[in-house]
Amino acid sequence: MLKKTTHLQVSKTFYLTLLGLLLACPVIAQDKPELKLGGALRFNYNLSSWKEGQKKRGGDFGYDVFRINAKGAYKGIFFDAEYRLYSEDFGGGFLKQGWLGYHFNERDQIHVGLTQVPFGIQQYNSHNWFFSLAYYVGLEDDHDMGFKYMHTGEKFEYQLAFFKNAEELRLGSNTETSPDRYSYDIAGRNKEVNQFNGKIVYKFGNESINRLGVSVLYGGLYNLDTQEMGQHSAFAAHYEITKGKWNAKAQFLAASHDPENVKGESKAAVTMAAYGTPYQIAADFNIYSLGVSRNVPVEWGPVTNMQFYNDFAFMQKKETGFTDSYMNVTGVLITAGSVYTYIDYAAGYNHSWLGGNFVDDFAKGNPEAKWEARFNINIGYYF
Repeated sequence: MLKKTTHLQVSKTFYLTLLGLLLACPVIAQDKPELKLGGALRFNYNLSSWKEGQKKRGGDFGYDVFRINAKGAYKGIFFDAEYRLYSEDFGGGFLKQGWLGYHFNERDQIHVGLTQVPFGIQQYNSHNWFFSLAYYVGLEDDHDMGFKYMHTGEKFEYQLAFFKNAEELRLGSNTETSPDRYSYDIAGRNKEVNQFNGKIVYKFGNESINRLGVSVLYGGLYNLDTQEMGQHSAFAAHYEITKGKWNAKAQFLAASHDPENVKGESKAAVTMAAYGTPYQIAADFNIYSLGVSRNVPVEWGPVTNMQFYNDFAFMQKKETGFTDSYMNVTGVLITAGSVYTYIDYAAGYNHSWLGGNFVDDFAKGNPEAKWEARFNINIGYYF
């Protein structure tokens, strides 16, 4: 009972503080309404080592996603929204992000709604189409419902955020979090609630752009069966450098989940969900990742740039008897006008999306598992 009261009191204090900031600060006015529309249409080819039928027919080529982006501003308030439409097997249609923004001044702003969680290297801790292991445990390009304050200075950037919960599509008293979403979030019999995030980045360098930062996360896990509040937390140290045509991203993160489950139910793993399907991940783990890319400008008809990259990640699970997970993606991003094509060779060991047992590869895993690989080509027209 004490934990519940504490989370409710903290939420109320945050809302009152936010209201005071909004009333006290001037608005940067937008006299005329602005609206920009865009989107993308993408197709995907893949050939997977663990799918015998697919290998015999030479892989599959099909629809990936159609999305609509909208941005607008008027009278100092601006917004950003993105709606995606996948096939029914991958969750169908859902909002990736959608938030209202307010400028206090040129360096400070606030976002309200379904906005990106400030954690780790952003916007992506990866160069490839598959992202990194951090994405599959809800810690890369995650979007939740709440408030985010952002400051962008010459040397320092920082973000402070409070998220009431993940995207809630089912607002019943005892309903589980829907798996039809873009971002991976806690699902099953637990829900993410009252989460705080903080991130700071120090920028330095003359010939190169260096970004050194740390991120922290702490929030509640409300159990639908026990009606008790557990907790989850994460920490990340990250560094990104861009020098000429080169870019490198290095990150370490540690995460812990402690749900208040029904007595006797294991706490070694928690359920997460996205793209219409849930799976389990280890409750406590570290992830180490390193990615390097290089741009190669070319003049081949419409092709103007080729970005070659390699992204590696290792998930170290703390539970005794759990087998660690690995991921490595080597590929190239080809830019030709408005068409962007990712050609990737993605290899995984105990990776739910790269062969093996989908349900618990990121949790218990399988010590007898083999490395599996997927050759993937994603073609997207962005408008």
